[in-house]
Amino acid sequence: MIDYNGIEIYWTGHDGYRIMGTDGKNRKKTVYIDPFQLSSGHHNKNDADLVLISHNHFDHMSLEDLRHVINKQTTIVAAWECIEQLKLLELKESKGVKPDDKLSIDDIPLEIVYAYNTNKKFHPKDDGKVGFVFTMSGQRMYHAGDTDIIPEMESVKPDIAFVPVSGTYVMTAKEAAQAVNEIIKPKRLVIPMHYGSIVGNEKDAENFRDLVSTCETKILGRD
Repeated sequence: MIDYNGIEIYWTGHDGYRIMGTDGKNRKKTVYIDPFQLSSGHHNKNDADLVLISHNHFDHMSLEDLRHVINKQTTIVAAWECIEQLKLLELKESKGVKPDDKLSIDDIPLEIVYAYNTNKKFHPKDDGKVGFVFTMSGQRMYHAGDTDIIPEMESVKPDIAFVPVSGTYVMTAKEAAQAVNEIIKPKRLVIPMHYGSIVGNEKDAENFRDLVSTCETKILGRD
């Protein structure tokens, strides 16, 4: 976990995060992204105000893990391909989204962005899988989802970015560093993800860190 400018960021493994900060009215909020294989007990708090789900692959859209974080007041925002499965949960609200959508959930502004492969078959652009841009505690954060280097990254302009580095299904560490240095250009911080569970390991994160030259890089331990 890191406490970065008043935002607590927990890496729950793979592409998953628990982020605690404040909304646009300075109220404390807890956001989960792609919860998967949550560590026993540590994040089983049913404390989510908002959950973001990038796509319907089992390592991102896990009903078992969602049941550990949601409560009756939780809103889930997810790629449209997830919505049918989410009907199995007792939720305040689930919203299907697609790239270029913009919305606000409980005073947390959200922009839905593209996430897709350019030279692989796993995440086709036409499938509508997504990444997220959202603001908490005055920091603009970008969760890239499962993606390769894509031109749409240039318009994001985040303070903090979370990018996949494992290769195989997403960018390699070298490609991810190129995306950060040349296209995304986070103003403050980048955090590597998508390793240590399905594919990739901490060496990928370390290689990525060594190649990033334009902002601070933090490798988080799994919480």
